[in-house]
Amino acid sequence: MTIDEGFPSEKVKAIIEAALLSADGPVPLDRLVGLFKDDEIASDIKEKRQIIKTALKELNDECENRGVELANLAGGYRFQSRQDLSPWISRLWDEKPPRYTRALLETLAIIAYQQPVSRGDIEQIRGVVVSPNIMRTLMDREWVQSLGHREVPGRPMLYGTTRSFLDYFGVKKISDLPPLEEIKQLVDPAFIGAEVESEEIPKSFDTEVPPLEE
Repeated sequence: MTIDEGFPSEKVKAIIEAALLSADGPVPLDRLVGLFKDDEIASDIKEKRQIIKTALKELNDECENRGVELANLAGGYRFQSRQDLSPWISRLWDEKPPRYTRALLETLAIIAYQQPVSRGDIEQIRGVVVSPNIMRTLMDREWVQSLGHREVPGRPMLYGTTRSFLDYFGVKKISDLPPLEEIKQLVDPAFIGAEVESEEIPKSFDTEVPPLEE
């Protein structure tokens, strides 16, 4: 890939690395492309995108034996610490990470794997009424959003997951989510601790649901 002689590929890579480290969230490819003027690396947009992709691949390869990785998420690219190092990294903060109730995590899993769903759908699967506080928490965290209304009597609201949900859980699309059996581990009492509700996981939650396509 040809780059203007006054703009070496190493500088392109350094600019992208600095941009990703300075950003407050994932950066889409188009925004990275927009960092460079046409006369700096290439005038053709396809060639420019390929140059950026090559630089991103090289940055990713350089992270192979480091404590950080370059993740390609729904919202774009970002540097993040490796998941297997989280027990040590978490010691940087005195505050404990938020723990969520079993009911909230079950509700989130149902929305992720069955979307679009209404509250009635969720209640039918779980066998219990969905607390308004659960839906409010999921929407406040920007993990769940309204997708409109189902065209049936009463026009119930339909819910689905957001790009922020995918970024938070480190995946690019819904089909990248782990199998439902692994998700169920999140609602194990040992994980949730004292905040677990006493109700059992409904039997319908044991049924593996194929993830949606992007």
